[in-house]
Amino acid sequence: MPVAEKNLSESELIHDWNAASGEELRPARGRVELNDETLRDGLQSPSVRSPAIEDKLRILHLMVDLGIESANIGLPGAGPHVVAEVERLAREVVDQRLPLKLNCAARTLEADIRPIIEISERAGVAIEIACFLGSSPIRQYAEGWTLDKLVELTEKAVGLGVGAGLPVMYVTEDTTRAAPADLARLYSTAVNHGAQRVVVADTVGHATPAGAMAVTRFIRGVVDAIDPAVQVDWHGHRDRGLGEINALAAAAAGADRLHGTALGIGERVGNAAIDLLLVNMELLGWAHRDLSRLPEYCQLVAETTGVPLPENYPVVGRDAFRTMTGVHAAAIAKARTKGDAWLADRIYSGVPASMVGRRQAIEIGPMSGKSNVESWLKDHGIDPSPALVEAIFERAKAARTVLEDEEILELCRSHGAAVPA
Repeated sequence: MPVAEKNLSESELIHDWNAASGEELRPARGRVELNDETLRDGLQSPSVRSPAIEDKLRILHLMVDLGIESANIGLPGAGPHVVAEVERLAREVVDQRLPLKLNCAARTLEADIRPIIEISERAGVAIEIACFLGSSPIRQYAEGWTLDKLVELTEKAVGLGVGAGLPVMYVTEDTTRAAPADLARLYSTAVNHGAQRVVVADTVGHATPAGAMAVTRFIRGVVDAIDPAVQVDWHGHRDRGLGEINALAAAAAGADRLHGTALGIGERVGNAAIDLLLVNMELLGWAHRDLSRLPEYCQLVAETTGVPLPENYPVVGRDAFRTMTGVHAAAIAKARTKGDAWLADRIYSGVPASMVGRRQAIEIGPMSGKSNVESWLKDHGIDPSPALVEAIFERAKAARTVLEDEEILELCRSHGAAVPA
């Protein structure tokens, strides 16, 4: 508990305006699950490379370590190479008894659905069929589709999957720009033909949080009128930079499961970032997962897909818990002096570094004060003598960026300081 010497509670140290109005985001249906789309939608970005199968297997295991409940592992209809990799991933789940539910994407065509059925049979695991088709008026107009044709495709696709004994997840692309009457007819058809789950898809990142809540509530009402046991998912893109907040808003409106990808990779500018959903769900009290391997998961995806991990990326970026600013560093140092790890991890951080296996780091640069230097030296087991502190402080003030560790250590050696091996 924070600041033992004064016996102050967390609520006395941090006034939480997020909950002050009584309108704090809460999942309408209780528990919210996550579906990881990194190995499917995430690989549709034109700027990523598909990881080797060995790396995909490592990513799959890290999903499990993070407590992610399900994963989309590919679109087998894309060709034999995808079929082979999807089957290998499915066999890994079976052989290693991984607690991860699997799903695969498919157009509402037998040519896409049949390979999933066959993989499921060979691997010995029920793979949820995520069959999708466009729904918005703009898409119908461009494609020359009629609503009757979409209904027919829905009936056949859902029926094929259900007839094979597999769970079916029905997805309408561009749900957030589709007409209510069209959506009601399509989703009702899917549920009446046996779909156990439906997905609200913000395919082009059009929705705002208000829109995400409105459309989710609408679809929730459509399926509840037929079968309240049917699950509703949210799949959102972040073309307007609203991916994560839209997903949380959808959960507050009745979504049972949220889709996302590591680092938000995916079509165009990507999907909701599942790493940030994990963090926010933890901070909101929606879940209690061990996120200590989250940096490893994100780093692995970045390295194997060729997607740069920005230094200022939230939570897992290099700078997420680093500061060189004197005022910030002084506050962290004072908290550490009190012997209060909880306080030091929150005094200048809205996300505790310890939650993801990291630590607040005090660096030395042109915006630093002497407290930065003293803290850095203590952290590295070096006596912060006044002369040494002054020398490093002067070097920092003349620099244009943060001093590298080796540069500081060399200064320490030149001043005769004992530097641990």
